[in-house]
Amino acid sequence: MKLFGKKMMAAAGIVLLAAFTAAAAGCGGSSDQKAASSAVSADSAVQKIKDNGVLRVGVKVDVPLFGYKNPQTGQIEGFEIDLAKAVAKKIFGDENKIQMVPVTAKTRGPLLDNGEVDMIAATFTINEQRKQQYSFTNPYYTDPVGLLVKKSDNIHSLKDLAGKTIAVPQGATTRKAVEDAAKKEGITVSFAEFPTYSECKAALMSGRAAAYAMDQSNLHGYVDAETEILPDSFAPQEYGIAMKKDNAGFRDYVNQVLTDMKNSGEMDQLLKKWTLNK
Repeated sequence: MKLFGKKMMAAAGIVLLAAFTAAAAGCGGSSDQKAASSAVSADSAVQKIKDNGVLRVGVKVDVPLFGYKNPQTGQIEGFEIDLAKAVAKKIFGDENKIQMVPVTAKTRGPLLDNGEVDMIAATFTINEQRKQQYSFTNPYYTDPVGLLVKKSDNIHSLKDLAGKTIAVPQGATTRKAVEDAAKKEGITVSFAEFPTYSECKAALMSGRAAAYAMDQSNLHGYVDAETEILPDSFAPQEYGIAMKKDNAGFRDYVNQVLTDMKNSGEMDQLLKKWTLNK
């Protein structure tokens, strides 16, 4: 590939050196070279966001404590919303330069694939299959799957759900976690999938499902006088912020934001703010 003419200027030599360094990093160069390549990629991704004038983030609007549209204020709030605002503040110096795009477990991946959002902060569980499709930050929260039931149904454990239907969100990893747990208990259960968490809760309350399965911290937002969370818990879920697979540079950038928040104590303050500290 021709990069220059016959006469190479000194400035062009610098460009060639930079290009060679990036290429070497991509071909398995040293860790320093890889870091330099990642930094360039991050700079490019961040500059694109700056040019757009706003950070576009896919968030949940039906998960109390994480991402929830407050019916009283009309504002979307929660732990993950605050994390997204911290990233926007790092990029723009202004946490309000953010566009929050409502997503569900089923739509968040496609919206990221289509380039309609820059990142997803929406109780997105990290697993090996998803790591083949997206770039994830390090986990910022770990939560086991739990079961919400009606007190009047006298269900006290997963075993009591043998032969019954469990409501789960479409596109979530919950169903597989419950299936595996049921097999260990030697029971069989069936599932009814719904687009949103609130629809899962509605299915439970209407009798279309005997339980609603989801990560325990999410379920806490749906507990009321008629329901309770069973003591059973299984398959701890690790949440990460997701970007496109080829956007590893921006992932590293966001990872640094999260690391700085952990080191400064800001992460712990937010967990306490949203009663998610353990």
